[in-house]
Amino acid sequence: MTNVNITNFRKDIYELLEQTIKYNEPLNISTKNGNAIVLSEEDYNNLIETLYISSIPGLKEDIKKGLKEDIKDCVSEDEVEW
Repeated sequence: MTNVNITNFRKDIYELLEQTIKYNEPLNISTKNGNAIVLSEEDYNNLIETLYISSIPGLKEDIKKGLKEDIKDCVSEDEVEW
């Protein structure tokens, strides 16, 4: 995570935001009243999706169970009704 104080953030805002977007590395901006974190949109969306998936009861266990199954025992994607 990149750390920057608010003064340097103001001075280099464009470059810092471009780096955050390009490299998906969070940016920690420190002020005298506390800190703020800036994330790329991609990182934010991934975080929200992870939280959503984690909130579904039993899904984590189902995924772990599925990872242990042999691929030949799985149903073909063409056979799944979406």
